Amino acid sequence: MALLVGKAVRLVSRLSHHGGSALPGKVVERIDPGFLARTLSGLPRGVVLVSGTNGKTTTTRMVASMLESLGLKVFTNPTGSNFTRGVVSALVSTLGLSGRLHADIAVLELDEAYAVHFVRQVKPRYALLLNVMRDQLDRFGEIDTTARLLGQVAQATTGTVVLNREDPRIARLAAQTPARTGVAYFGLSDDLLSDFPTDDDMHASDRDAHGAGADSAPRPVRPGHRLPAEVTLERVMDHRAAFRLDGRLLETDLRLEGVYNLYNAAAALALVRVVLEDREPDDAALMDALSKVTPAFGRGEVITYQGAPVELVLVKNPMGFRLALSSFDPAGQDTMIAIRDEYADGRDMSWLWDVDFTSLRDTGVAMVSGTRAYDMALRLAYDQVPAEAIETDLDRALTAFLEVHPGRPKRIYCTYTSMLRLRSALGRITSVNDAGVGA
Repeated sequence: MALLVGKAVRLVSRLSHHGGSALPGKVVERIDPGFLARTLSGLPRGVVLVSGTNGKTTTTRMVASMLESLGLKVFTNPTGSNFTRGVVSALVSTLGLSGRLHADIAVLELDEAYAVHFVRQVKPRYALLLNVMRDQLDRFGEIDTTARLLGQVAQATTGTVVLNREDPRIARLAAQTPARTGVAYFGLSDDLLSDFPTDDDMHASDRDAHGAGADSAPRPVRPGHRLPAEVTLERVMDHRAAFRLDGRLLETDLRLEGVYNLYNAAAALALVRVVLEDREPDDAALMDALSKVTPAFGRGEVITYQGAPVELVLVKNPMGFRLALSSFDPAGQDTMIAIRDEYADGRDMSWLWDVDFTSLRDTGVAMVSGTRAYDMALRLAYDQVPAEAIETDLDRALTAFLEVHPGRPKRIYCTYTSMLRLRSALGRITSVNDAGVGA
């Protein structure tokens, strides 16, 4: 009955153009609290849980896509709705009336806080924990609170936990895994450490300015004190990367946008190798599977409008925004920034002051929008970046932005709810792939 009601809610929601990818899950959870655990319990290869501050949606997509390319039937939550109700909604969409899930493995993205609720119902066989950054501090408080939440995921994992060795708070979670649970790591070559700063790297100068002692927060693991990594990212190029696996250097082209996604690819490779340890896929097959992964919706997704590309780049914390800006040359593009402060974005927008926007100084920003448009415009002004237009209404802002230099490539940096709104607006005037989030 719960499944039928969930399917009916999903149909009505989509027909009424209310989107609401998590609504069917919320209804089903209320009717049948055991639905999630019961449905996932019979998977032959169990459940993979992916969590962390940055890169969850894209990394989950990478892992699911690669495992499918390598022969497994995978269930995943592709929309980025990463609360437990979002997973349940994805199940409602996938399941037939029998209620049986026809898959070998589930690869699920979970929000850091809701991952704790999930592991109380379902013990993952594998967990991939990416990083901890100062993100949505209005929800999580201090950064160590987020690390403690992820520690509960590590404690609940029954098979193997894959950890980021370069993030000291994540690396330390190895000590919290059960005795029979394996631990594997992914990481960076020495040469790339400075290109992918940890949260401590970014805020070291702030701590020093306030006279904090050397032991006030964990320091990054540096060369000479490295944990052994299953996979390391060795070199980054334009849509191409080199990885080291068991001493072998492998290169592949990638269809993903942004240098930060190359690091996510190292994480995905490490997890896929652990999951398929019994099959031992050869190097060529792994690289081929990785090369086929396409961007997750709104995460470097390119939508064509009147023959020109419009790229959506999700940003939600200092490191993510910083790496996004460093990944793309603004020359020859029109740039828009859309910042909102809804619950899913995080209410505290002070993190914008930790981002360096000087790379946009020469080209300027054609449009600034969202409920926090004036906060964003003020931040740009402090970095001497001209903002040509400010419009808090996203629909009007998008229309005006698209009319600037017709036919010229455009890029929009946007927070989560801004991305959903802009994507929906673009869907009304051009072709946009259905990601399962309604109109």
